[in-house]
Amino acid sequence: MRARWIGWIVVCVVLFACIPAFAQQAAADDVSAIRAVMAAQVTAWNRGDIPGFLKGYENSPQTTFIGSTIAHGYAPILERYRKAYADKAQMGTLAFGELSIRLLPSSTGTVEYAVVTGRFHLDRTVKGASTKDDGVFSLVWRKGADGWKILLDHTS
Repeated sequence: MRARWIGWIVVCVVLFACIPAFAQQAAADDVSAIRAVMAAQVTAWNRGDIPGFLKGYENSPQTTFIGSTIAHGYAPILERYRKAYADKAQMGTLAFGELSIRLLPSSTGTVEYAVVTGRFHLDRTVKGASTKDDGVFSLVWRKGADGWKILLDHTS
């Protein structure tokens, strides 16, 4: 009987020892997923595909873009991009740099939100009315049924 209890204790210790490794792998998977969405955004942008770029944003009335103005809702954000970048020449070639991804665990330890900061650079010869070639951004992401999506974009 005592050997059986010792066996159960050993199994429990081994399982609890594995929990941090599982958590680290889940965090690495979340960071990789966010990076993949951002890479897809760069690819879409660089082919002149604004709707493809916006697939990284949550299609919600609560999604917010803050730049020189504030836009609330997916449709107004899409319209803002279309107005500011009327064609591929104005869009140019996008690159992100100095990315920092911080996962925000809830009180239960699950990760549903993340904050991403970084820099953007547009290499182009034609500028839009209210566009910049270089700047910084902070993004609030939420993990949902459709994967990681941007809820708040503050770009300057």
